[in-house]
Amino acid sequence: MAEMRKPIAVEDAINHVWKHRIAGETEHVSINDCDNRRLAEDIVAKHPVPPFPKSPYDGFALRSADTAEANRNNPVSFKVVEHIGAGQVPEKSLHKGEATRIMTGAKIPDGADCVAMFEICQTYEKDNHSFMSIKRTMDSGQNIIGEGSEVAEGEKLIEKGTIISPGVKAVLATFGYSQVNVARKPVVGVIATGTELLDVGEELQPGKIRNSNAYMIASQIIRAGASYKYFGKLEDEFDASYNMINEALEEVDILITTGGVSVGDFDLMPAIYEELGADVLFNKVAMRPGSVTTVATNGQKILYGLSGNPSACYVGFELFVRPVLQYYLHSEHAFLRRVKATLADDFPKPNPFTRFVRSYLTYENGRLHANLAGMDKSNVVTSLAHTTGLMVLPGGTRGFNAGDEVEVLLLDDQQGQREFKAI
Repeated sequence: MAEMRKPIAVEDAINHVWKHRIAGETEHVSINDCDNRRLAEDIVAKHPVPPFPKSPYDGFALRSADTAEANRNNPVSFKVVEHIGAGQVPEKSLHKGEATRIMTGAKIPDGADCVAMFEICQTYEKDNHSFMSIKRTMDSGQNIIGEGSEVAEGEKLIEKGTIISPGVKAVLATFGYSQVNVARKPVVGVIATGTELLDVGEELQPGKIRNSNAYMIASQIIRAGASYKYFGKLEDEFDASYNMINEALEEVDILITTGGVSVGDFDLMPAIYEELGADVLFNKVAMRPGSVTTVATNGQKILYGLSGNPSACYVGFELFVRPVLQYYLHSEHAFLRRVKATLADDFPKPNPFTRFVRSYLTYENGRLHANLAGMDKSNVVTSLAHTTGLMVLPGGTRGFNAGDEVEVLLLDDQQGQREFKAI
């Protein structure tokens, strides 16, 4: 398959994958178990908020017209006919010269059209009755929170695809969503290939390296909102590798393999795709790192052959896997959000292909600054620990200087953007 390896543009590669996206199934879960899940439906107000006119203060509800003659030298008195607290329902309608003692959050009684704060009222007892007086006029509607003033019944509050955060959960509870319709998490299979790989707990051996990609990819899958199933690591042997991948496809929605996609004698993934009868969408992308990224389809399932180099593997996931997972989860913002930033460090390396540089963002003097996270080599893993964004440097450029304006793709950003913008 080496002769087929003609690199395609990043935008074209993303579009090829995007055409094979599918929206996942939904399921109902208890509000107690919905944290960090994605909504599979719009959340609408089942009733107005507040559901009745209420008082924002402790005070007295009364008729504003009865205060028309009130002033500092002419206090107007009201007979207090009822005392209600939050959660209680007024039983008496107010008439001329009457007031109701009312607590914060309580329903406004019929007949009242304003609330006088307790601090501006004088209270006294006379003939075994409670009275209050006020020395100022009140306006109709003053100190009343109107029915539906926050939210009208039927209003859309939260859009489908939103991650359920503590604030979202508060809204769900407010409107009685004891069961929540959420997107079912896709199961993403993970297989690391390479005879050189050691398990994380093994001692280093000559010619061997510990398997970091599987753990990194699993974490990226979790961050994207999906579930993963790790099938282990494969040595560079065709039959065993083919059998495991074929079996894994029966158990997952998407399959990711790391390594084995170059053109060396021990890179088996191209031959395995051929044996599976998979349709290879592309096997080389005009990008750094991760040019050997390969994507194929087998029925409705997508197979990602990501580079064995950690940083290339990381970038490949964010560009090609994450958007598909977001769509599966009913997100309206599938693609990484782009921001403009000022380059904080010189980057003299030429860019024949589009380059995605591991970066972290800082905010100084009212501007975002993109800082290099570490060494920019595809096999380097340590810089990933500090990476919060991928700086996008166009192909055909001969390097950039500190102070230049650059674009950065934000990682771990729940907002995202609705559409893919050309790299």
